[in-house]
Amino acid sequence: MIKIKDIAKACNTSSATVSKALRNSEELSPATIERIQKKAKEMGYVPNAYARALKMKRSYSIGIVFHDPTHGGLKHEYFSTVIEAIKSESESEGYAITFLSRSLKMPSDSYLSLARYWNMDGVIVVSEEFTDPGIAELVNSNMPVVTIDYIFPNVTAILSDNSEGMEKLVDYIVSLGHQRIAFIHGEMTDVTKKRLEGYQIALHKHNIPVREEYIKEAYFHRPKDSGHATKELLSLPNPPTCICYPDDISMLGGFTALQQAGLVPGKDISIAGYDGVELSRLYRPCFTTYHQNATELGKEAAKKLIERIENPNAPIPSSVTIQGEVQTGDTVAPLKK
Repeated sequence: MIKIKDIAKACNTSSATVSKALRNSEELSPATIERIQKKAKEMGYVPNAYARALKMKRSYSIGIVFHDPTHGGLKHEYFSTVIEAIKSESESEGYAITFLSRSLKMPSDSYLSLARYWNMDGVIVVSEEFTDPGIAELVNSNMPVVTIDYIFPNVTAILSDNSEGMEKLVDYIVSLGHQRIAFIHGEMTDVTKKRLEGYQIALHKHNIPVREEYIKEAYFHRPKDSGHATKELLSLPNPPTCICYPDDISMLGGFTALQQAGLVPGKDISIAGYDGVELSRLYRPCFTTYHQNATELGKEAAKKLIERIENPNAPIPSSVTIQGEVQTGDTVAPLKK
């Protein structure tokens, strides 16, 4: 096995200089770093991760808390994209990710205990019931933690623009002449509350009354539930001209219900989704939806956690909001006067 002292001998320099070069230390010139790293690569040098971890007092391991109550799990493109971005960004900085599951029962069912048992350097909470006592224990500990789409005091939160995003989507729908806009939302999570807020803000801004009969609840990612809610909206004496859905997958249930009613989306009635998953651009007609920047969300979560791990005394930013954009698509059409 090639060691640092072997590289030092080949480069006619000290082991300390080689070590600095392999860490890209600013104490050395770029030319020196390039020369030593090139020689190390030629000699087949592989860093000893265990020795590195002992020296730096870190495991270079990040825990991921991911529990999806909607049962979509990693099959759901939004979450899989977020987690893939976390993985990619973490690995680029030399960290590995590991899922923390309380079903392992080792050594206890506490997220904090599991993180400490596996000597995690930090944890990202991607999805969980944030009122869970286990999450409260985790975020109130000295373990570096970043949360996604939920704010705790003294913890960095990476947020989708859920309220602003829904507001922008409704603004776009209103700009096409719609006034009777319904919203089928997901179960009452913090994300749902923010989107309902954005929906109501947009209506008030345009002097459109909020009609309770136009607001329905259905589970996220369950087309059957959204299809049933769509039928209820269509049966109203004065049905909406546009229906917003909790997510793009749920919107598929709307397509089915409208087809059964003999209606063509984007022609006879308008519909809009949320998330902007790849399916929304492949399906025809192309979905009008709000495209969340899931990649940037995951990337920023990993970056902020690693910054916290490597600079434990630095100030903690309260929250970082990642902006998305309206995907205009073909399912919301101008309302004919």
